[in-house]
Amino acid sequence: MTETTLSPKAAVLRPSDLPRHERGGGAATIPLVGPSCGAKAFINGITTFSPSTEIPFHSHNCEESVMLLEGDAMLDIEGQESVRLQPLDTTWLPPNLSHRFRNLSDTEPMKILWIYARVDATRTLTDSGQTNYVSAEHNKK
Repeated sequence: MTETTLSPKAAVLRPSDLPRHERGGGAATIPLVGPSCGAKAFINGITTFSPSTEIPFHSHNCEESVMLLEGDAMLDIEGQESVRLQPLDTTWLPPNLSHRFRNLSDTEPMKILWIYARVDATRTLTDSGQTNYVSAEHNKK
């Protein structure tokens, strides 16, 4: 069992027991809180970046907060100065702001906790305009 139910309205999620979804390009995600455990207002999860991995510029249809759990990271915001992050630094990004995260280490992984302010959060790739639900990444085989 991957989740421990505390009451009809609470659960404990153990990332070590949950499935890891490869997103491609060196990023892998473990979804945590979402509709499957009763969430109605937000989703969150953990994404690990292999050494030197960067994800493409993208935006979301809702607010996003990201905490760097471990590693050496850079937050790039389109049209603004990049910001180097250290563990436990936490970001807040408004909807529709093009951004990306990069792992600056060429030897160590980087890990983030992400939180989206909607259960139907989307990711739109800046270059192509392609939009998908964040949850669709978790259904890839």
